[in-house]
Amino acid sequence: MTTLTLAQIPPQTGRTVVVTGASSGIGRVTAQVLAARGARVVLAVRDVDRGRAAAATMTGDVVVRPLDLADLSSVRAFAADLDGPVDVLVNNAGVMVPPFSRTVDGFELQLGTNHLGHFALTNLLLPRVRQRVVTVSSNAHRFGAIDFTDLNWERRRYRPMAAYGQSKLANLLFTSELQRRLEAAASPVIAVAAHPGMAATHLLTERRGLRNLLYRVSVPVAQSAEDGALPTLLATVGDVPGDSYAGPGGFLEGRGAPTLVGRSARARDAAVARRLWDVSETLTDVRFPADLAGAR
Repeated sequence: MTTLTLAQIPPQTGRTVVVTGASSGIGRVTAQVLAARGARVVLAVRDVDRGRAAAATMTGDVVVRPLDLADLSSVRAFAADLDGPVDVLVNNAGVMVPPFSRTVDGFELQLGTNHLGHFALTNLLLPRVRQRVVTVSSNAHRFGAIDFTDLNWERRRYRPMAAYGQSKLANLLFTSELQRRLEAAASPVIAVAAHPGMAATHLLTERRGLRNLLYRVSVPVAQSAEDGALPTLLATVGDVPGDSYAGPGGFLEGRGAPTLVGRSARARDAAVARRLWDVSETLTDVRFPADLAGAR
C-alpha cells in the first residue's frame, strides 16, 4: 500500500498508538481515525484540558497523558509513566515560526520541540516499541540546513523560518539514522516519516507575526486537516519500507492523495545524520537503548 484513503485504513484492534500533539490539527485527526478503527490511542499533549476536550469527540479507547516536548523532564516522566508496549509512536507535535524563545532546557524552541524532544522520547520508549516510529516533517526541510556551529541560535540573528527548516530537516535526518540503527540491531521496528503538505491547521490559522503572512499565502489553497493527516496515516498503517517518506502527491507536494515522496539532498546526507544523532545524544543525555545497540 503506497497510497491511502480513509476508507482503506484497516482495523487497528490490538494496537497501541502514541500520538504527540494530538489535541489539534494533524495529530487530532490521526488519533481520531486510529481510535475509530479500534486502536488504543494515547494522546500525548502539552495542555491536558485541550487533550481531554479532543478525546471527548473521539470514539474508542482513548487516554490523555501530559507531555511537554519543550521540557526534557516532562519527556522522561511521560516515558516512565506510560504502561505497556507501544506498537506505533507518532512524533507529530511541533511549533512553527514562533518569536524567539528557548525551551526549559535552553534549546531554541523549534529545534528543542520539533527534534530534540522527539529524539529523547523515541529513544526512551524504543525498547517498548513493537512496529514503527513515524515522525512528521515538512516541505520546509528543503530550505533547512544543520548549522553545527550554532544549532541553538546563540550567535546568529534569529530567523524563525530558517530555524523551522532546520528543525524539519532534523526530523528526516533523525528518521534515516534511526532506521540505520534499527537495521544494525536486527530490530523489526521501522522508522518512517511523513509531511502533510499545505494543510489548514492551527499552525497556519493562528494569525500572528510571520504566520499572518503564511496564512494569507497558504490558506486559500490549503487542503483540510483531514486530508493533511493522510500521509501520516499512510506512514502509520501502510505497507511501506523503513526510511520512507509519505506526503501529498499533487503539485509541489502541497495537496493531493498521499504517496511516497522524495526529499532534499541534505536530508539524504548520512554523515550529517550520524553527527546530528551524536550531538542530540549529548544535548539531551538520552541515547539509543543499550539493549538494541549491541549489533550497531
